Amino acid sequence: MSTSHPDTPPSARVLVVEDELPVRQSIVEALTQEGWLVMEAGRGREMLPLLREHAFDLVVLDWMLPGRDGLELLQHVRARGAQTPVLMLTPADGVDDRVIGLESGADDCLDKPFVVAELIARCRALLRRPLLSMGDFLQCGDLQLDTRRRVAFRAGEEISLSPREADLLEFFLRYQVQVVTREMLEHDVWKASRRLTSLDNVIDVQVMRLRRKIDGEYPVKLLHTVRGVGYRLAADAP
Repeated sequence: MSTSHPDTPPSARVLVVEDELPVRQSIVEALTQEGWLVMEAGRGREMLPLLREHAFDLVVLDWMLPGRDGLELLQHVRARGAQTPVLMLTPADGVDDRVIGLESGADDCLDKPFVVAELIARCRALLRRPLLSMGDFLQCGDLQLDTRRRVAFRAGEEISLSPREADLLEFFLRYQVQVVTREMLEHDVWKASRRLTSLDNVIDVQVMRLRRKIDGEYPVKLLHTVRGVGYRLAADAP
């Protein structure tokens, strides 16, 4: 039975990147018991494809990974504009490592070995944070959204949005760089709990209207279609 805190997303999507199998299994089991949807990777090289193909609400990332370590991976995804909260697992008593991790883009650090209850508490706190403190402005390249006024700007030019278009753009911005599926939009933007009738056509039309407004005649296109899957908002090429 889920023990998830009422302020955290009930179906939070979490990626666990940890090469030590017993540790990874214990984390995955604990997060799954919270009712969250968990994917896992045992190597750093597995992390980036998963981030490109799926949207996550949280990443639990071990620093000491073989090959590309957690710090290098963290710096890479932050450089690409990904804003997904990251809880980094750092070496025991590594005060300097925690400082480096935070300065490199981690949202929180937890020393290994750790108590699972503390890991869960920190995950809950990070999952609540986007709802409380992401600020009034979200940005991708030269595109900005004022989440309070529900108005967008591209290259400094104001773009008027309908309520649904503003909801869509905010969702894309919060999951930018990652692939957003139609099922995610149906559940999280349209708030459709049961798929009695497909909303795919409705979603595609709304996304097309939003794309016309935010991309239009601009030479750099930000909102890309991922054929057969969904969409991806990113300042780089799809």
